[in-house]
Amino acid sequence: MVQFADEAVITVSSGKGGNGCISFRREKYIPLGGPSGGDGGKGGDVYFVVKRNMRTLSKLRRRPIVKAKNGTDGMSWGKYGAAGEDLVVPVPPGTTLRDAETGELLVDFTTQGEDEKFLLLKGGNGGWGNIHFKSSTNQAPRIANKGEPGQTKKIRVELSVMADVGLVGFPNAGKSSLLTAFTNARPKVAPYPFTTKIPNLGVLRVDDERDIIIADIPGIIEGASEGVGLGFKFLKHISRTQCLLFIIDASDENYLTAYDTLVNEVSSYSEELAKKPRMVMCNKIDVEGALERAREIKEKIHAADKSVPVLSVSVMNNTGMKALKSAIIELADKSEIQAGAAQKDVGGSSAFMAERESIDDDAEIQYPGSEN
Repeated sequence: MVQFADEAVITVSSGKGGNGCISFRREKYIPLGGPSGGDGGKGGDVYFVVKRNMRTLSKLRRRPIVKAKNGTDGMSWGKYGAAGEDLVVPVPPGTTLRDAETGELLVDFTTQGEDEKFLLLKGGNGGWGNIHFKSSTNQAPRIANKGEPGQTKKIRVELSVMADVGLVGFPNAGKSSLLTAFTNARPKVAPYPFTTKIPNLGVLRVDDERDIIIADIPGIIEGASEGVGLGFKFLKHISRTQCLLFIIDASDENYLTAYDTLVNEVSSYSEELAKKPRMVMCNKIDVEGALERAREIKEKIHAADKSVPVLSVSVMNNTGMKALKSAIIELADKSEIQAGAAQKDVGGSSAFMAERESIDDDAEIQYPGSEN
C-alpha cells in the first residue's frame, strides 16, 4: 500500500559538461593537418513537470538523490561529445518546491498545465576543443576547455492535499469511519486517539460524470496551531480544500466547546482557511444521551451563525448518512461556484477545478489510503 507522502527533501544535480578534446589530424600525405579536437557535450538539465495522475510524493522519498546525465567528452576528427540526457521529475498537482536551506519558494505547481515543464537547474556547457583555438599565430594549439560543472541544489518538495472537502475534528471523532462509509478509502480505524497519522484521501462518487475528493486530516488537538501534537503538521493539508466539514463527537464530555476550539485552531493557523464554507456533523448519536447533546450543539452554533449547516448522524449505525451525503454534495457545489467566481474576479479560471476536471476516469490515479 502506497502511503501518503506530504513532503520529501531531495538533492538534485544537473549534468556536468563534457571536456573539450586536444587532438591533431594525422593522415597520410598531410603531415601538418592541424587541430581536430571536438567540443564536449552539454550536461543534462533538470526539469519538474506536473502529472495529473500522481497523488503522492512516495517515489521521491525513495530517491533522495537525483541527477541528470553528464555530457560526454569531445573526440578527435572534430567530433563533438553527446549532450547529457535531461532529467524530468514528475510531481502531483499542488506541489511546491522550496530551497531546503533558505525556505525560498522556487515554484508552486497550482497553475501549470499538464506536461508543462519548469526548468530548475541548467546543465553545464561543454568545453571547447582545440579546434576553436587555431589562429594565424598559433596553428597547433595544445589547449582545450574543461566542461562546466553542473548545478546542485537541495530542495524540499511539499504537497498540499487538493480535495473538495477537508474533515476537521479531534482524534477519534469518527473522521476515518466516515471516509470508510462514503468512499473507497480504507484508512486505519481503531478505538484510540491518533489512529490517523497520515492524511487519507477518498473519492465520493456523485454520479457517472462527477466525484468529490474527501481528505481525512489527522486529529487536531488544542494548541495545534502552536505546534502541539500531530494536528499542526497537517493543518497545511487542508489549506487547498474547497470547504471544511467539522466533526464533533456528541458523546464526548467536551461536546459543547469542541466546535469553538476547532475553529480557533484553524483560525490561528490561517484566517483564509477559516473563511472557507463549512458545515458541522455531530457524530455518535447512537450513544445514550448523545442525540440531545447534538441538539444543544446545533442551538449553540446557530445562535452565533445560522448559515452553518449542522447535522446529527451515527456513522456506526448509518443513521442520517443519506442526508449528510446530500449536504456534503451541496456544500461542495456551493464552494466550487464561489471558487470559480473568485478566480474570475481576478481575471483567471479556477486552477484547482481545472486540475480536477482534467482527471480521466480511465487514468491510473494514486489516491492515498485507497490503494489495494
